[in-house]
Amino acid sequence: MSEQPDHAPVTPYAPAAGAPAELLVQLRADRRADRWVPAFERDWTAALEESRRTFSLAPLYEVVQGWQGHLAHAPAVDAFAASGYDDSETIDMAELRGRRR
Repeated sequence: MSEQPDHAPVTPYAPAAGAPAELLVQLRADRRADRWVPAFERDWTAALEESRRTFSLAPLYEVVQGWQGHLAHAPAVDAFAASGYDDSETIDMAELRGRRR
């Protein structure tokens, strides 16, 4: 008899089959649509190619989950930007990434 794990493996996040289309509708309705829709489509195309290459749906799930996060957090980001908080002393992420290389 083979050993069985004493716990169930964690099921990875799997969006509904229509989630990408619903997400695209939401992105098109957002005020940032001119920037977000092309970025989503670029991410989706890259994930689709990766999925075809690896026979895995994980890249597609990651794109959907990431963009759902963008939409979910957009109101908080807008509120922060509208609050007038002085963020002039922040560090540009591109500059920070350059320092690590």
